[in-house]
Amino acid sequence: MKYLSTLVFVGGAVTLGVELSASRLLEPAFGNNQLVWAALIGLILLYLAIGAWLGGKLADRFPHRRGLEITATLGALGVALIPAASPWILRWAATGLETFQVGPLLGSLVSVLLLFSIPITLLGTISPWAVRLLLDDLTHAGQVAGRLYAVATMGSLLGTFLPVLWLIPVYGTRWTFYLLSLTLLIVLVIGTLRQRHRWVALLALVIVLGMALGSAPSTTIRRSWDDGAAGQIIYEDESLYNYIAVRQWGSERHLKLNDGVGIHSVAHPASVLSLGIWDYFLLAPFFQSRVQLAPQNLLVIGLAAGTVSELYTNIYGPLPITGIELDPQIIEVGQTYFGMNQPNLTAVAADGRRWLAQQPATARWDVIVIDAYRPPYIPFHLTTVEFFTLVQQHLATDGVVAINVGRTATNYELVDTLAATLGQVFPTVYAIDEPGPPNALSNSLLIASSQPQTDLPNFAEQLAQLPASLPAEFQAFAQRALLQTRLLPSSSADSIIFTDDHAPVEQVVHRIIWDFMIGP
Repeated sequence: MKYLSTLVFVGGAVTLGVELSASRLLEPAFGNNQLVWAALIGLILLYLAIGAWLGGKLADRFPHRRGLEITATLGALGVALIPAASPWILRWAATGLETFQVGPLLGSLVSVLLLFSIPITLLGTISPWAVRLLLDDLTHAGQVAGRLYAVATMGSLLGTFLPVLWLIPVYGTRWTFYLLSLTLLIVLVIGTLRQRHRWVALLALVIVLGMALGSAPSTTIRRSWDDGAAGQIIYEDESLYNYIAVRQWGSERHLKLNDGVGIHSVAHPASVLSLGIWDYFLLAPFFQSRVQLAPQNLLVIGLAAGTVSELYTNIYGPLPITGIELDPQIIEVGQTYFGMNQPNLTAVAADGRRWLAQQPATARWDVIVIDAYRPPYIPFHLTTVEFFTLVQQHLATDGVVAINVGRTATNYELVDTLAATLGQVFPTVYAIDEPGPPNALSNSLLIASSQPQTDLPNFAEQLAQLPASLPAEFQAFAQRALLQTRLLPSSSADSIIFTDDHAPVEQVVHRIIWDFMIGP
């Protein structure tokens, strides 16, 4: 009874551990969104249901421990094979997402999820099989079944928290699968020591140990190789929140996260500007109603490796900058690989909204920049009326907020929706569209002000007051970019208003991607 209960407990822990680790495995390619979670949870439940049915059938046909232990061993071996079989599929998925090709994207999603079908189904047979083996007296059938399913549930509870709080942060995703597999195999090896079929679990244990030792756990992976058009990877690691890669072409460096669409930070030593959407954040001070040459301070939500903070320091001088970045390891990467060591920058590892909510009412900024993306998705809690109200409360009287919004050349749905949501809090909202190729995801910058404005600011007057000492490259860029500014209407009857209760960001993004894939 004790051995079977232990087997059921560990089987439950491994099953939920695999589900939580699976989300981490899929996230770099598909993002952390409700669609992936729904597909993952739904299919895991389907596999468990099939496993429970199959376990009952097999238990009646083979009412002995040997069948159960061999089946559980195969399930544990399947768990260890998941990280070995998944990399090429995930790379295929990333390619499909980056190029908006529906075939690779859907095919890889199905393929990755199918990776879990066999091991989870086999693990699902453990509990009903164990119930059958322990039923000596039918008068206690309910008690036996209830006890074992309670044990399995307690194991699942452990499996829910163990990967998230310890295994993944300490050992990484791949080794989490190996450790889960090894834990179950150790229980099976001990339980079958006196059985003739003990070699099955022992052989599986040796195989998984070999796979694990051939893929040593690493909390800091630093490799360097040439990846063709993608550049040379000079840093690669898996943090608690992200897969992080730094790629280099000559002196130029990019920060890329999670194999997805988009670049999160850049370094162009040969250029004053970043040559990307980050440059447009420099225009935010031009939308303050009073003419001033530089903001008094800056708050960046979504600091990444510090591109915006470096641009502001280079152009406007050493103004006080507070940068909020969820992932502390990205801050370290920024300091090491992107020179994010400006004395005027205070980098804080925290969730942007939560941190801002904890600040005193007297904490106010001239410019608040929001650039917290997991392309192509933006965290929903940074898009709502409630969040923008919080932002407005921490703006100076003449302050402005600037937010980066993704779009395509033809689909502005997310831009229009966020503009309408901003319009619920701010009387004036502007948009500047970054020029981009028609076959790629592009960006627009939304700028909102608490000051009512019926026309565009006098950019010519402000540009004339720029000191001649400012880089000519920036002055030329500002003149070109400000000409693209649009004053948006105060409201739109067709737009959704995002709130904490209803913010279907992912559905909007999915429609943008779908429109792009099917073409005009």
